[in-house]
Amino acid sequence: MAFSSDSLTLFLAVLDSGSFSAAARKLGRVPSAVSMAIAQLEAELDLTLFDRASRKALPPAAALALEPQARQVVAQLNLLDAQALQLHQGLERRLVLAMAPELQTGRWSRPLEKLAERFPNLQVEVRSAPQTEAVRMLHEGSAQLALVFERPGIDERESFLEAGSQLLIAVASPRHPVAQAIDEPMAEERLAEQRQIMVASGEPTGSDPRLVLSRRIWLTDSYLATLELVQSGLGWAYLPQPLVQPLLDASSLREVRFSNMASRLRLWVDVLWIKSRPLGLAAKLYLDLLREDNAHYESR
Repeated sequence: MAFSSDSLTLFLAVLDSGSFSAAARKLGRVPSAVSMAIAQLEAELDLTLFDRASRKALPPAAALALEPQARQVVAQLNLLDAQALQLHQGLERRLVLAMAPELQTGRWSRPLEKLAERFPNLQVEVRSAPQTEAVRMLHEGSAQLALVFERPGIDERESFLEAGSQLLIAVASPRHPVAQAIDEPMAEERLAEQRQIMVASGEPTGSDPRLVLSRRIWLTDSYLATLELVQSGLGWAYLPQPLVQPLLDASSLREVRFSNMASRLRLWVDVLWIKSRPLGLAAKLYLDLLREDNAHYESR
């Protein structure tokens, strides 16, 4: 094999520097060693890579044709070296974040942008799961972090970071009975008989009990599906404010009014991890970025 990591580095250094002596200075080598290495590469390729008729090393058409691929290979090798070093330093092969579905539209995904810049080859999986399922995944080890609503008790096996809050709004289609009760807010007894649509798996008991107000429940596996059913007039739902605010402003949805409580529910959010399970570089960076984002958000 003619090209190696070293010969590619030499080839590009001479291309960029314009001479063997300048490339040697750049690489910390003697000019004769650079010249001999290029000559050996030319012999193995049976190609002339640089014209030596003048003091400058001028690349002919063949060298210029090889240049784009050579730069791409060197870039990939650099990424491979960086990833190997990161793995040696404790980078996870894959970061799994289990997230309550109500939080998918929040600001908690913003740190993932910087995470992708820092670790471009890291596999990241964001799993949407009801709160109890997200916590179960964390304890079973299928997720390193879980982003859930704050719970009343503390599990001594877990560490946590407060991660702000999410505002949920009770909404319905303008033609739904619960949205039409503007002058007479919906009483608790009547609300219990109105169909509520929720994101959950199996049973609504997997969700925060503060979110379950009806005896008639339909379940979906995503907030987009829930929103579609609500807009179709099939029920009402608690949906994240970032998702529904544009629709409320456009009168495509209407906020439900309750007679005995506010229609807006602000729930605090925690990110959890297991104390006895060391976090990798990516999980630690995600937490650091989340702290920075929280500090910025609270200072506004």
